[in-house]
Amino acid sequence: MAGSPLIRRDLASILTERLQSSDKILIVYGARQVGKTTLINQILERYQGRVLRVDADQEMYTEVLSSRDRSRFERLVSGYSLVFIDEAQRIPDIGINLKILHDQFPGLKVIATGSSSFELANRVSEPLTGRAWAYNLFPIAVSEWRHTHNLFELDVRLEEFLQFGMYPEVFSLPNAADKMEYLVNLSRAYLYKDVLELEDIRHAGKIKDLLRLLAYQVGSLVSFSELGDNLGLSTPTVQRYVDLLEKAFVLFRLTGYSRNLRKEIVKNPKIYFYDLGVRNAILENFNPPDKRPDKGALWENFLLLERIKVMAYQRRSANRFFWRTYTGAELDYVEEAGGALAGFEFKWGSKKGKAPATWLEIYEEASYECINRENYLEFVLPG
Repeated sequence: MAGSPLIRRDLASILTERLQSSDKILIVYGARQVGKTTLINQILERYQGRVLRVDADQEMYTEVLSSRDRSRFERLVSGYSLVFIDEAQRIPDIGINLKILHDQFPGLKVIATGSSSFELANRVSEPLTGRAWAYNLFPIAVSEWRHTHNLFELDVRLEEFLQFGMYPEVFSLPNAADKMEYLVNLSRAYLYKDVLELEDIRHAGKIKDLLRLLAYQVGSLVSFSELGDNLGLSTPTVQRYVDLLEKAFVLFRLTGYSRNLRKEIVKNPKIYFYDLGVRNAILENFNPPDKRPDKGALWENFLLLERIKVMAYQRRSANRFFWRTYTGAELDYVEEAGGALAGFEFKWGSKKGKAPATWLEIYEEASYECINRENYLEFVLPG
């Protein structure tokens, strides 16, 4: 991220603590260009020990680290106390090879970064059970801007966040034209390059069309069969593409909440984007919220995404849903955490909402809150 402003990442303190207190492998997943390499290098600047930095694009490293050969590993890591493997998805069978490094070289610390196709293509999870701490790095969070901005300043930047998203590079670019050009280039295959390279995508050109359809449907129920009809693809193929895009941190989905009541809709999901700048680039629409018909969807996506980020960095887990009935009652977001159930409605501007009577009737113990321009910072900043 050359040229990007130095933004304190909330994941840095978590990784630093793990590096000091644990011998497990540290894995940082995230989309391309969210700042994984920059983050690790900043942490390693303060590390007291000799560091081997491995660029997995270099064949001399890839050949050794895919060999499963302890003696070759020893020649590579001898004299080092920490190995940093960047973009580790490039290394075949990286999971089993990381397991060998961990088991055969006690005391050697290992950090690996990669897109989530790292996990998909190389089956990292199973070999490293009990041997690794894994974390996700997202585009910049509002909670991270809070380190250098007061609440007034954050609110002033809201329109910028909604237009151009939160990729680190965006904030180093001097004008709107450069930001748009960067985001358009990012959204054209580069963002999901690993998925195209490592998965057998027979209709790669359809991915762009699928993303455009999904960008229009943010906040709405999504039918995979209808998408398939529009794209000339089978329903299973659409489901597979959506799954891959989700695992590559391009999309995420919410499912419907229900306690098995027939009146509640649970079959079709809602789909959102991990960055609004990318979504706007796909739609070729960078207008400010008040000048676009989809400002409600834009706002909904923003709030959900920032909530996910802040909770991840606080290591707070929750089950996430939307809620809707066949009679039209709905809530944009339902959060189930610590045995408590909370429903949220998102309103652009200063509109006040009222809890659906059906929600209060069915879930008497649940809370309700309307999130609008006046109180949204409480929702997306650490509690």
